[in-house]
Amino acid sequence: MSFLADRLNLIKPSPTVAVSTKAAELKAAGKDVIGLGAGEPDFDTPEHIKEAARRAMAEGKTKYAPPAGIPELRQAICDKFARDNGLTYAPDQIQVGCGGKQTIFNAMMASVNPGDEVIIPAPYWVSYLDITMLCEGKPVVVDCVQEAGFKITPAQLEAAITPKTKWLLLNSPSNPTGGAYTEAELRALADVLVANPHVWVMTDDMYEFILYDGFKFTTIAQVAPELYDRTLTLNGLSKAYCMTGWRVGYAAGDRALIKGMNKLQSQSTTSTSTISQWAAVAALNGDHGFIADNNAVFKQRRDLVVSMLNQANGIDCLTPEGAFYVYPSIKGLIGRKTPSGATIETDEDFVSYLLEHEGVAAVHGAAFGLSPYFRISYATSTEALEDACTRIQRACGDLKD
Repeated sequence: MSFLADRLNLIKPSPTVAVSTKAAELKAAGKDVIGLGAGEPDFDTPEHIKEAARRAMAEGKTKYAPPAGIPELRQAICDKFARDNGLTYAPDQIQVGCGGKQTIFNAMMASVNPGDEVIIPAPYWVSYLDITMLCEGKPVVVDCVQEAGFKITPAQLEAAITPKTKWLLLNSPSNPTGGAYTEAELRALADVLVANPHVWVMTDDMYEFILYDGFKFTTIAQVAPELYDRTLTLNGLSKAYCMTGWRVGYAAGDRALIKGMNKLQSQSTTSTSTISQWAAVAALNGDHGFIADNNAVFKQRRDLVVSMLNQANGIDCLTPEGAFYVYPSIKGLIGRKTPSGATIETDEDFVSYLLEHEGVAAVHGAAFGLSPYFRISYATSTEALEDACTRIQRACGDLKD
């Protein structure tokens, strides 16, 4: 009999973390590997944010913080929602957590009872499913096709809702596809939710500011004010602010839910780092000009990667509206044989072949719930991306019918 808890059998290690770890191990062993698995900007945290952290330390702001977050950060988050989204929240409607992942975990743990259903459009961020199952909820996965931009339709949402549905989980712009919902698309989904008042919506807006080609970001509580009371809006500092390691995420929503999330956090991490929270205050209240500068570089990389992948034999890649991922189809490669005679039967076979044959580390589509695809993060140097895409073209060209 195993000493470990049975609940661990419900989940698996994060596939994206596993790919990045494997790539790092191979590099350390002297292998020529380009890692395209990590969803982490290669830009450094801006200097004014780092300076705020240094100042906090110098001023002795290094003590415990309240589970909800320091008051100054919660107010800065309220100001952000008013400024950027036209949404009014009070500080007691805000929770600050150790990154976006913990705020999702807190929300699920505080609200999901055994058997409650959570609608999760696929492709999905890898942790959504496992967090739901760890909280004894039932994921209801809805496959969203490439032809619809990998986005759930109102008809699909309506068909997925049952009396047991507790949450709809939205992510826009999306990890892994980079797809983003327009205001009209969100309004159409909101109409379905209005007609089903027992369903709440959790929206993960982590990539809100990483957008291209003039795409206008909106969040569902902004588009549908009548859903404000049953919307939990999630965001964080990791991506646009280049603060992945600082571990600051936040949630805004119903006071009773936030109070429950704070109660839970008081018995887990208590809070994220106080120093990180003071840095986050500076990030939210300070100059944001660097975001546009970074996005201009991301757009160049996006265009390069999409163009080069679409020139690879058997790959079809959409141009995403935001984030820093592409999610190309390898439908045209299924059934082909590698130079060693192995058959590419799945997207996992393909990414394994890429790593072994060309030293390119990517994440297979099955990890995100929709095959046959794979995910590439272009949050790395342009030179590395060009080299990686050349290798992918070569790997595809080496496959035989």
